[in-house]
Amino acid sequence: MTQRRSFCAAGTSGRLRHTGSPAHPVPMRETSAPSYPGGFAAIVTQMEGRRDPLTYQDDEALPPPDVDFGPLKLSCIDGGAPSVDGSNSTYARKLRELSQEFAGQPDLLLLHGMLVAHLRRRSAPDHTSVLFQRLWAEEAAWLIDHLDARWLVSAITTFGDHGATEVQRRLGQSLSLMFGMMKLYETERLYSGAAPDQPHEWARRKPQVLALQMDAYALGGGGLDVNLLGRLWQDAETDPVIAPLARHLLEMLISDDRTVFRRLRLMRRQREKTQKDSGARSKRGLDAAARAIPVPASVVKTDPDTLRWGTVSLIRAPLPEIARFAAHHLELGAHRLYLHLDASQPEAEAFLSGHPRIELVTCDDAWWATQKKPRMTTHQLRQAWIATQTYHRADLDWLAHIDVDEFILSPRKLQADLAALPADIAALHLPPAELLAGTQACFKLTPRQAGRDKAVLEDIYPNFGAYLRGGFISHLEGKLVARCGIPGLRFGLHALLQNGRPASNRMDVPGLYLGHAHAPDWETFRARMDFRLREGSYRKTDATALNLNDIFALLQSENGEDGLRGFFREVCEGTDTLTAALEAHGMLLHAPLDLDAKVLRVFGSLP
Repeated sequence: MTQRRSFCAAGTSGRLRHTGSPAHPVPMRETSAPSYPGGFAAIVTQMEGRRDPLTYQDDEALPPPDVDFGPLKLSCIDGGAPSVDGSNSTYARKLRELSQEFAGQPDLLLLHGMLVAHLRRRSAPDHTSVLFQRLWAEEAAWLIDHLDARWLVSAITTFGDHGATEVQRRLGQSLSLMFGMMKLYETERLYSGAAPDQPHEWARRKPQVLALQMDAYALGGGGLDVNLLGRLWQDAETDPVIAPLARHLLEMLISDDRTVFRRLRLMRRQREKTQKDSGARSKRGLDAAARAIPVPASVVKTDPDTLRWGTVSLIRAPLPEIARFAAHHLELGAHRLYLHLDASQPEAEAFLSGHPRIELVTCDDAWWATQKKPRMTTHQLRQAWIATQTYHRADLDWLAHIDVDEFILSPRKLQADLAALPADIAALHLPPAELLAGTQACFKLTPRQAGRDKAVLEDIYPNFGAYLRGGFISHLEGKLVARCGIPGLRFGLHALLQNGRPASNRMDVPGLYLGHAHAPDWETFRARMDFRLREGSYRKTDATALNLNDIFALLQSENGEDGLRGFFREVCEGTDTLTAALEAHGMLLHAPLDLDAKVLRVFGSLP
């Protein structure tokens, strides 16, 4: 299903819309008559007419502020309300009404009801709010056990008007508004013929513009529900008086299967299952066949002092980048770097070829003429083929297939972790961490890696979070370090295969990542964008799904370079705002690279 959600480019004033949305903002619809004749003057008049203060007769009054609540929990309510017999005051009428409702139940419930009734009016005796506050401070657990949901909502609404703290008032007003709107739309839903626990069919959504030009909730990745509920939950913990009531109501809300929150969750699961089933049909031949690739006992090395590992890469990059990549992995303990230049680079050949642990190959026409296959058109195919050929001739125990902008991040030499892997493991998996632009020490992680819900992406990236896979603009699959000596094994970009079947016996090691300097600065990001849009990681592979190809095209068409810069600033740059947001969610990884210092130590000079 094509989404029609709009988003604004960070730092720009233009609006962007997914393909299929109107090219220009839709004008407000004209209506034949207002929903409320007389406008807000009439609305306020009607509202205030229900808030006249209660009147009293004779000795009628609320209990004093220091009343003992204990006896009131033990005595029972007389439904006839004899204490106000014969009185015509509005206080007496309200007491009779509530006495009938709570007949036979503890008198403390009647007191609570009367306090709420008083505080709903424009004025009440001075000690009314004090007594209400004291009641919830001392008897919250008892009240929650004895009051039904309707009265608990009334209590939270009362906190909104008469809270003793700013948190109580803000939280009370927010929850009151949310429950009030739920009552309105759930009442309207009764006329749809659909049961309260019956989700709509997600595929039947009509492409209609919402009132006030609002964007529809993004069923796939929208975080409005989580953000709304999560902030209320967090707000509640800051005030001990309102916390028990507010959190109990929120727990009731997410546990009830008759709310819009539950229905939207069911619709999201239905959508994800449909899309997963659809995607599985296209990948079933590969995924369903995944199995453990047999590892010969003869290739298993467990001594870190003798274990040898290395990297293989097909490279098209300036010499300084290649030197940094090489120096980093040589200092990490690599015994051999197989660097394949995708085109002739005499300067790189002169600088790198003299190092004893670097094997440098220039993959020009003459080299390809000596290979078993002609030069492949796409660089992805060339990468996988060269990595596979290198794997079968490498004099190593482990070989990592990684790109020149990828850095294995480890707090120690890699030999120890490789030697400790179980004997039946064919590959070490390195999950990705994306370098924040302008830094050499800060990497972002995905919500999944940090144990967070993907909804946090819309908090971290307000304009673009709903459209980013894991918050990254590069791959989420990571890369593999393969155990050498396994017959018939070949490399994919992010997989190991044997007889066309991917290896399932791969393993992560906590603390090891693949640091990806995909967009280390604006200039690099912009210079490589066109290639990535055409042939690389931004290319369009699914005509029905929104991806970076669409986002960048929309940004450029409506906002030009400013739109792209706004995206880069929000999503990629290591600003104080972004690093703080990532750290708050446990999604910031500190791993200093110090690449130029490594180049000096390894090669003696900077290229």
